[in-house]
Amino acid sequence: MDRQTAAAWILVLPFVALFLAFTAGPVLGSLGMSFTDIKQRDLRTPLSVNGVGFDNYAKALQDETFRKAAFNTAYFVIVGVPLTLVVALGAAVLLDRGVKRFQALFKVGYYLPVVTSIVAIAVIWRFVLSPDNGLLNTALGWVGIDGPNWLASKTWAMPSLIAMAVWRNFGSAMIIFLAGLQGIPESVEEAGQIDGASSWQRFRHLILPLLRPTILFTSVTTGIGYLQFFEEPFVMTQGGPLDSTISVSMATYDQFGFGNYGLATSMAYILFVVIAVVTFIQFRLLREK
Repeated sequence: MDRQTAAAWILVLPFVALFLAFTAGPVLGSLGMSFTDIKQRDLRTPLSVNGVGFDNYAKALQDETFRKAAFNTAYFVIVGVPLTLVVALGAAVLLDRGVKRFQALFKVGYYLPVVTSIVAIAVIWRFVLSPDNGLLNTALGWVGIDGPNWLASKTWAMPSLIAMAVWRNFGSAMIIFLAGLQGIPESVEEAGQIDGASSWQRFRHLILPLLRPTILFTSVTTGIGYLQFFEEPFVMTQGGPLDSTISVSMATYDQFGFGNYGLATSMAYILFVVIAVVTFIQFRLLREK
């Protein structure tokens, strides 16, 4: 190696060492664990565990709680991701077209929940969703509606978590959509206006196609985050009532807590494969033609 190449390797060596020690190593180690019967009691003698092949994966897929968690996660993603993107795009359009004064203030206000602690958000939403004196049920009572116990209802617990997730996360996608909208030349919309297209036609046939890369990015990042959703049920409902809000990440976390490390890592890799497949599908559907 010449001196320049040697100097480059010296500079990147700390990162490579940290990556191998704290990222690649644990990932490969956990992959190996998923094919063994390792449990908490085996930590002192990790080399004495037995290989079980794909038994952990089969056990995970046959586990009733895991299948319930998979259904809940799919429900959360299928409803939550489109709703988040629609709300984010709507807010971005309003800020780009309608709100000119105090636009920075609205950006900060919409984005603030993204960087706010989940504990603080949980306190706010528990107050809003409280069955007795919560803000939402109080407002419903003004119009003669007796609101349910939102977080203790099998019917309403998951929609409540989705609403909280949308409120918490749409600000991030909104900022990206706003940047995409502001990057579209005004001449594009002016040409459509000259051709007699209505506002909706210009948005549908001109603006949205040009936003395809932005939509792809936000759908992929939002989808990956929602597939791994954990904090919302962990803080708000502890997976209840009757596992109606437990997620795959939470089921994996529980198995780690039970000491079933082989089963837990297999659940984590099942989720990894699902994330990879969903991301591939999104790229196929939303990529530029």
